[in-house]
Amino acid sequence: MAVTDIQAGTHAKKREWLNPWSIGAIAIAAIVLLPILSVVFLAMFPKENIWPHLISTTLPRYLTTTGVLMSGVGLMTACMGTGAAWMVTRYEFPLRKWLQWLLLLPLAIPAYVGAYALVDLLEYAGPVQSALRSLFGWQSARDYWFPEIRSMGAAILVLSASLYPYVYLLTRAAFREQSGSAEEVARSLGAGPFKRFLRVGLPLARPAIAAGVAVVMMETVNDFGTVDYFAVQTLTTGIFSVWLQSGNAGGAAQIACVVLALIVILVTLERYSRRRMRFFNLSTRHRPPEHVKLRGFPALFATVACTIPFLMGFVLPAGVILKHALANAEEWADPKLFSATANTLTVGGIAAVLTVLGGVFMVYGVRISRRTLPRLLMPVTSIGYAAPGAVLGVGILIPLAVLDHGLADLVENTTGVDIGLVLTGSAFALVLAYTVRFFAIAQGAADAAMGRVSPNLSLAARSLGKDQGQTLRLVYFPMMRASIASALLLVFVDSVKELPATLLLRPFNYETLATRVHEQASLENLGGAAPAAVLVILVGLCAVALLARANR
Repeated sequence: MAVTDIQAGTHAKKREWLNPWSIGAIAIAAIVLLPILSVVFLAMFPKENIWPHLISTTLPRYLTTTGVLMSGVGLMTACMGTGAAWMVTRYEFPLRKWLQWLLLLPLAIPAYVGAYALVDLLEYAGPVQSALRSLFGWQSARDYWFPEIRSMGAAILVLSASLYPYVYLLTRAAFREQSGSAEEVARSLGAGPFKRFLRVGLPLARPAIAAGVAVVMMETVNDFGTVDYFAVQTLTTGIFSVWLQSGNAGGAAQIACVVLALIVILVTLERYSRRRMRFFNLSTRHRPPEHVKLRGFPALFATVACTIPFLMGFVLPAGVILKHALANAEEWADPKLFSATANTLTVGGIAAVLTVLGGVFMVYGVRISRRTLPRLLMPVTSIGYAAPGAVLGVGILIPLAVLDHGLADLVENTTGVDIGLVLTGSAFALVLAYTVRFFAIAQGAADAAMGRVSPNLSLAARSLGKDQGQTLRLVYFPMMRASIASALLLVFVDSVKELPATLLLRPFNYETLATRVHEQASLENLGGAAPAAVLVILVGLCAVALLARANR
């Protein structure tokens, strides 16, 4: 009897390991993690080790400029996002109800589009300097001083104006969840508005601020279009230079590992900073803080202070791009624009569907699996979202090229047919990069949605004879429909805006909207870039509308 029980237990464990849901979850995790592991392997075993050369020449400069850029953008977005969030959640002033949503709109505009618009507006031949020369009678640049546009300061300003909504969104939610009782106690003790902000509001919102700034810094490291246009040499531009100009893939992988190390440090510091911070609402009746009505100069100050980020991050770039799009109407009929749009919709749509299906499959597989390995792997798969697109480009293209050449040689030797480069010669690498990069979005949405479904419903389905696949299709999918749709839209929008990975992995003569904007703007042809930029902005507005609806 005991032997029979042991054999039955052994067979049950084998069946559990052979469960397609467990195998599928592990396979998906492996696909997401392989590009990161590939970068590490290529860096440790390069064909030509230029690490000593990098350390003695360009790497210190890349590190310094990246550090300055991250610090500047992090500090500015923390101030802009936190200040705006505090004012719209604590005070009543003109346009507050509109501004609390308008402050999210810069998320719809990629930072590189903002960079092109700022340069077009403020350069020597732009409308601002031309108006100054006309107004004061200046003849040339020697007659007056004007700040350098393509500089580190301008890059910090553009990235901050584009990325502060990450801090604003998280901090606004934290301020709204705080209890009004704490503010009333502080007010009764004689604390003024500024002291209440420093002593009560800011410490309670610190975890949200830290999380928002960490996301902003990761996006700053990932950026290529802005820093390339402003001629700021960062670690990301270093990857492009070492790989595409010097032809050294190992050196590019070594720089990519430095970027990965920075990302790991950022995530670790963010979690370490709030490891002992726990805040609870001790009252059984939570009451949000009341809005204090402002009048006179304070009301004007609050309105102006909340309007400036919106103007900088959305109105200015959108206005400049729209002006060029209308002034160059013939560009809308360019066949290359139609081709780039079709490529973007195809690749982004396929990536969104595969990413969300993979996220749902993995989360469901982990939930029904009793094995430890899938549960350990699921949180690690979110690292793809933190990894910059340039890093994923290195980790995907090089091993994929080796596999592609081997597959082509095998088919040709076996059948005599030259199939060419199937993987790297098509958009397959792009789809894979988008899937890995944005898998965390789909996984998080699926995990949250499945967590809201009562386990009793799946148990009832199983008791009625439904298998695991039928339970997912008939029970979970109908109740997760809204979350799945949101995840599809968010992954699609992020895929449309992604530039570094697209530049590295796209096939020859294959354009998307993002690469068309970048290439035309790099040629100083903003009129040619404007239609594609407008389309990217319109797609981004869909995601912002979804976020606004979810955070009402």
